[in-house]
Amino acid sequence: MHGKMEYLSSERSRHRRADPKHILPECKSILVLGTPYPPPAAGAGTKIASYALGRDYHDVLPERLKSLVSFIKEELGHSFPHMLYTDSGPLLERELGQRAGLGWIGKNSCLIHPNRGSTFFLAEILLGIELEADEPFPADRCGSCTRCMDACPTQCILPGRMLDARRCISYLTIELKEEIPQDLRPQIGDWVFGCDICQQVCPWNRFAPSADPAFELLIPLPLRTSDLRLTQQEFRSRFHRTPVKRAKRAGFLRNLCVVTGNTGDETDIPSLEEISQQEPFLGEHAHWAIERIHERSNAQ
Repeated sequence: MHGKMEYLSSERSRHRRADPKHILPECKSILVLGTPYPPPAAGAGTKIASYALGRDYHDVLPERLKSLVSFIKEELGHSFPHMLYTDSGPLLERELGQRAGLGWIGKNSCLIHPNRGSTFFLAEILLGIELEADEPFPADRCGSCTRCMDACPTQCILPGRMLDARRCISYLTIELKEEIPQDLRPQIGDWVFGCDICQQVCPWNRFAPSADPAFELLIPLPLRTSDLRLTQQEFRSRFHRTPVKRAKRAGFLRNLCVVTGNTGDETDIPSLEEISQQEPFLGEHAHWAIERIHERSNAQ
C-alpha cells in the first residue's frame, strides 16, 4: 500500500531494513533520538503540517548528530565506525524508537511517547561501539481508542497498525508527483502540504512539549489564493529553508488548486483560469477546482 514510493519495496531496501549491519557491518549499538516540533494546531484556514512550518529537519538534525558523535569520540579517546540517519535511509525508525524505550507505535502508525505525544522528529546514529541498551517500551497505550481512525477523512488508517499510503493526505500532497485522484480531492479539505488530523485528535498529544527553538515558525498561515501566482523564484525564496520545498512549485500549486476547489469562491476563479492556461500539468486540477466552486455557488 505504498503507492508510488517504490523505494520501500525494492529488494535492496528490504534487505537493508532487515538488519542494520547490512548498512554498517560494524554496528553494535543504535542511538535513537527524538526532537520536538510544534504541536499541530486546530482551526480553519489553509493548512500545512506543523512539522513543515519551520526549518527542514534534514538541515538541522544531521549537524546535531555529528556533534554528538564528536562528543562520544572525545569521551572514548578514539574514533569508531558510525552512520547518521534522519528519515534518510532504509531504517525502521519507529520500530527502533520502540525498542529504545521512546514509546509505542500507535494505531495511526506514529511513535507515541507517554509524556510527549507524537510530535517529534526521529534520528539515529549507528555506532560501532557497544552501549548499554535501554528497555523497550513495554505497553500499547492506545487501548480501545479509535479517534485517529474515525477522524481520518480518507479512511487510510487501517486495523493492525497499517496505513494505506495511497489514500493518506500526506502522501497525496507530498510524495505523489502525479495527478491526485479525483475521488480523494474533496477529502483533502484545506491541507496544502501534509496532514495533522490523526495527531490533532490523539489524546496523548495534550502532553506535547514546546517545540525545539530550531523549528520556530517560518511560514505564516493561512496561505492565500494569490499564492497560485507564485513564480519559481518566489516559491524558492519563500520555502527553501522548509520541508515544503520537497513538493516543488508544481506540487505545491497542484495542492493549492485542490484546496481552492474545496474552500474557495467565485473570486478565486480568475486565478484558477490563469494557471490553467499557463501550466499544463496544473490545468486539470484548476478546471476541477472551478467546477467545484460553480457547484457550490449554484447550490446556494
